[in-house]
Amino acid sequence: MSVPGVPAAPAAPGPLRLRLAESVALACDGTVAASEVLASTGSLAALGVGSLALLRLADALEEEFGVFLDLDDGALHTDGFDGLVSQLLRLGVTEAQ
Repeated sequence: MSVPGVPAAPAAPGPLRLRLAESVALACDGTVAASEVLASTGSLAALGVGSLALLRLADALEEEFGVFLDLDDGALHTDGFDGLVSQLLRLGVTEAQ
């Protein structure tokens, strides 16, 4: 039950979001923590994810989930973490994978 004037606690991230945040952290060699990725609202680049880390991330996600991430569309660079999650869901990745 919610209390008027008190914000609801944020929902716990699902397993896919957790896996993706950990994948971003691994691609960055730990310079960006998974918790920072989960809390981010801007682009991954603004978070500190460099171009080499984005390439590593794309390769890892393509291999893990069997999808193709088109680096030319810019979504990986500009849409942020939520955009990445949405893109993978559009490509057929499920929470259970």
